[in-house]
Amino acid sequence: MEQERQAVARNRKVVLRGYIERAPREDDMELVDGGAMELRVPEGAGGPAVLVKNLYLSCDPYMRGRMRDFHGSYIPPFKPGSPIEGFGVGRVVDSTHPGFSAGDIVSGMTGWEDYSLITKPEQLRKIQQSDIPLSYHLGLLGMPGFTAYVGFYEICSPKKGEFVFVSAASGAVGQIVGQLAKLHGCYVVGSAGTNQKVELLKEKFGFDAAFNYKEEPDLTAALKRYFPEGIDIYFENVGGPMLDAVLLNMRTHGRIAVCGMVSQHGVTASTGIHNLFSLISKRIEMKGFIQSDYVHLFPQFVDDITKHYRDGKIVYVEDVSVGLESGLAAFVGLFSGKNIGKQVVCVSQD
Repeated sequence: MEQERQAVARNRKVVLRGYIERAPREDDMELVDGGAMELRVPEGAGGPAVLVKNLYLSCDPYMRGRMRDFHGSYIPPFKPGSPIEGFGVGRVVDSTHPGFSAGDIVSGMTGWEDYSLITKPEQLRKIQQSDIPLSYHLGLLGMPGFTAYVGFYEICSPKKGEFVFVSAASGAVGQIVGQLAKLHGCYVVGSAGTNQKVELLKEKFGFDAAFNYKEEPDLTAALKRYFPEGIDIYFENVGGPMLDAVLLNMRTHGRIAVCGMVSQHGVTASTGIHNLFSLISKRIEMKGFIQSDYVHLFPQFVDDITKHYRDGKIVYVEDVSVGLESGLAAFVGLFSGKNIGKQVVCVSQD
């Protein structure tokens, strides 16, 4: 905190160099020196604002969509030459907003930089420091955890004893979905891309079974093997051939929560789905969702998941890279499955 007492610091930034239409590479971004900055909210901030020192940054697949020059999504694209943005945890350095004071720990949307000026501080949440690691507010108690909670309980409407399949099951969202399903009394199978992750699903997260989809030449047959009676609930994270195989293995009146389609992030022409007729013949409900539509449930989510965690009923696995400079490789690695668990960048522990 020595630099902050001096009230001036260098501010490094990770900026987007230009829009892309393929899978991201490290050279699509650049770590630049933003120069010296005064560690106070500038007079021309245009209203109450908060200056935060970023401690942890979240790497999430949805950020790939913001690297395209596309304005028809629920969130606008990044601006080339400006810092990329994502969820973060930071410490307030200065504030002109009455709800925040220097020293407060907050979570919310921030820039990939050492220090960020938050001009919409009403979107920040204060974090009360406790036995739960601060970085967990980007995963277990953050957007991925809330996505799992909303998707499973609100979209999937689970019943005890049902058969649940989770793709990308060892990731930030999938690992929580599987554990919530087990707590609900469901039979749970997950898929992942390495044998190490498969073992993690079974040994750490308590899935009933798991498989490496890369070792299955016929996904339809693999799902039939793990679900001889069919699938009641599919938590969709990948799209593509896996979704096609699932549709053929769904039970009548099954539910599919469409959370993400990471297999389609790196392609310029998305792959079509061939088995949609199953939605009709099996009367399947398939619904896409965004966690922010359910923000009224967030306090209940925090209470429920915190209790499960403290009671030892839910565990969480992170993959933490250290230093802002490590963020480029950490983010790119999401799309080749290099991460084990929730990918986080530790910018500073100060």
